Amino acid sequence: MRIGALELGLRPVVLAPMEDVTDSGFRQLCRRMGADMVYTEFISADGLLRAPDRLRPKIEFAPEERPIAIQLFGDDPEAMAEAARFAESFDPDVIDINFGCPVTKIVCQGAGAAVLRDLPRMQAIARAVVRATSKPVTVKTRLGWDENSIRILEVACMLQDVGVQALTVHARTRHQFHQGPARWDWLRRLKEDPGIQIPIIGNGDVCTPEDARRMFEETGVDGVMIGRAAIGNPWIFRDVKYYLQTGGLPPPPTFAERLALCAEHLRLSARVKGERRAVLEMRKHYGNYFKGFPSARRIRQRLMEPDTLEGVLEVLAALESMEEVPLA
Repeated sequence: MRIGALELGLRPVVLAPMEDVTDSGFRQLCRRMGADMVYTEFISADGLLRAPDRLRPKIEFAPEERPIAIQLFGDDPEAMAEAARFAESFDPDVIDINFGCPVTKIVCQGAGAAVLRDLPRMQAIARAVVRATSKPVTVKTRLGWDENSIRILEVACMLQDVGVQALTVHARTRHQFHQGPARWDWLRRLKEDPGIQIPIIGNGDVCTPEDARRMFEETGVDGVMIGRAAIGNPWIFRDVKYYLQTGGLPPPPTFAERLALCAEHLRLSARVKGERRAVLEMRKHYGNYFKGFPSARRIRQRLMEPDTLEGVLEVLAALESMEEVPLA
């Protein structure tokens, strides 16, 4: 799969942008584990223009994270264009536009999935960003606002016409949020439409390596994006790549390997966003880091108690003496 001059190979698997999850530390781990491309947390164009120093930790990245896309959201074409020019100064591989976030506070700003109700404005924003940057521009969106307004085929052609070079589709409507099954049939329709030539990346309900292969086979998408299933589980990219190549699965990470990577994850995040925020945001990862072990619930509870980096690392170090074996 190619995005502009960026070659991602056959059947790439990429990390989804997730607020308060896909910080630099987590992105580094996912790339190490096999993610073919990673995305920043979504970044407000207005916020970036008003207070660039405050949002700098979101937009900066380490060399080992490449290829990386900086994702922007906003409702104004001029602001989005200016934000894209600013983002380009950090030299990402791709500029991505968020037209899919379903969260109410974003939608109420007229951004994210709200733009699905105003396709001329979507077109104007995408065109403005494409013209503002020399980087490849991609879009992440949903099928439509609700069941009665699914216009994703029209959206794909429109975005392609203004110069967008790849489209990621979360195969649900905004009305669904994350409820109900993802509508993979729409991904297949996108790939079967002869007028749509840009790569299509599928997103939604890819929780296991088997799901990833099934999405490739059933829909024909060019790439697969993994979001929630990667939280606390960067190994999923290793497992998916291995499964796509061999049809089997590698041995799962040991308890000791999970402890070590969890500690590294926290240290990396704290280095970028500060101790307090890193400790708080890391809490959403603990459940999956130790899922499947007999003491998982107790481990999570212990890790949630400290409010300092040193305190969490002390708990992780104390857990090293445990000999946990996954439940059968």
